[in-house]
Amino acid sequence: MPRWDADDYKRHSGAQQSWARELIEKLGLQGDECVLDLGSGDGKVTAELAAQVPRGHVVGIDSSPEMVRFAREAFPPERHPRLRFEIGDAAALPFDQEFDVVFSNATLHWVVDHRPILAGIARALVPGGRMLVQMAGRGNAAAVVDVVQELTAQNEWRAHFEGFAFPYGFHGIDEYRQWLAAAGLAAGRVELFEKDMTQAGASGLAGWIRTTWLPYLERVPEERRAELVAAIVARYVESHPCDADGLVHVAMTRLEVEARRPE
Repeated sequence: MPRWDADDYKRHSGAQQSWARELIEKLGLQGDECVLDLGSGDGKVTAELAAQVPRGHVVGIDSSPEMVRFAREAFPPERHPRLRFEIGDAAALPFDQEFDVVFSNATLHWVVDHRPILAGIARALVPGGRMLVQMAGRGNAAAVVDVVQELTAQNEWRAHFEGFAFPYGFHGIDEYRQWLAAAGLAAGRVELFEKDMTQAGASGLAGWIRTTWLPYLERVPEERRAELVAAIVARYVESHPCDADGLVHVAMTRLEVEARRPE
């Protein structure tokens, strides 16, 4: 399990927050729903969800104790009584017919096998409840993936990556529809689409690499992680230079899924 730096993540997750706001708009919440947020991270998106349901409540689940601790401190229960954060595994959800909505943004690709996640979502939803999730999809950040794989295959880094398998679940439409049906969920929209992620120059890109490519960075000694980040950034920016505004662009592929638990 990667060890997250919640404060560093908060400073470099502007793209994720922007995409989450777009996704929240698509929910069309009425204000009285009980919502489960899978992958609540530093808590800021979960708190935005809670603001949309003044007569309901929101539970944020994250596997990182560091993230949950940070979120609880940032959004304490005495000021946010309809919001709580719990340490939990998206692939082993303990809930049974407790939520009207299951939401997740930029999280589920951290798990390779999504079938246990979808089974848990189906159990967690009340009959007629719905899920709306967005995550990295097949082909996501392909140019960055290529750079990382090229670098980690070089002699300088190769020894640290012996036996290392690609750690993310970047999936497509066909298998997801099959998995939804197997979990007893009625699929609605299942869509792959492109997103242009921008970072503020090389330093912004380094922050994103440092906070979201942890499975790679944790394979190398701590004193060399900054060196690996710098190497990834330098090679990527060489082939994808900053634009006239000093922004670095990364082509992202998102998988967005809507489904319901039948009545």
